[in-house]
Amino acid sequence: MNKLKQALADHRPQIGLWQALANAYTAELCAGAGYDWLLFDGEHAPNTIQTLLAQLQAVKAYPVEAVARPPVGDPVLIKQYLDIGFRSLLIPMVESAAQARMLVAATRFPPHGMRGVASATSRASGFGANTRYLENTHADICLVVQIESAAGLHAIEDIAAVEGVDGLFIGPGDLAGGLGHLGNSTHPDVVSAISQALMRIRATGKAAGIFAASAEAASRHVRAGASFVSVGTDTGLLFNGASELRRSVKL
Repeated sequence: MNKLKQALADHRPQIGLWQALANAYTAELCAGAGYDWLLFDGEHAPNTIQTLLAQLQAVKAYPVEAVARPPVGDPVLIKQYLDIGFRSLLIPMVESAAQARMLVAATRFPPHGMRGVASATSRASGFGANTRYLENTHADICLVVQIESAAGLHAIEDIAAVEGVDGLFIGPGDLAGGLGHLGNSTHPDVVSAISQALMRIRATGKAAGIFAASAEAASRHVRAGASFVSVGTDTGLLFNGASELRRSVKL
């Protein structure tokens, strides 16, 4: 059972950490740190199917849900991500109900979708050991879509109404750019848009999520109703920790 999918349906807060180092060793380290989910980024990190597979294998033994973000909502890429064993996906830049329906279809086998059938050779099915994989796997798929543009904001209710979409996740960086405030996600217009978006998502009954810039921001978003919240990145932890350590050395 996909515990993340169930938690989002119940609106129980799930705190995650972004993985951008594209490295199985650091992924395993983070998997034991107590987060509910880790996001393996194929959009803005130097990941390939092979590096994602290695990280997925590295975190398998830990009680954390591995979430993958492909660079684009391409059914071919989605098929590959699912076949290697990801069952939770975060799809960037979703702007319409039609696009959301296509993404749902990309995660379902025929006749309910268009996902290619190759269960005997996929890691996700235990290379064929799970004889009911084709029949049951759709129930375990957790699909979260990113709202990152003015068009996405406008279509929140339509996107949320699509069956098979488990949550809507606000991407503050792209959203700020799309609203004319590139690099300034704390601009009052952006903050207001995010606040309204989170309320609108929750009003639909679907899970609301967001990338938080700090622990304080994460707590604030959870209090506002967000249940799928990222609190930082592995790259940020490494850079900030290394920088703080160097500053602490007094010569």
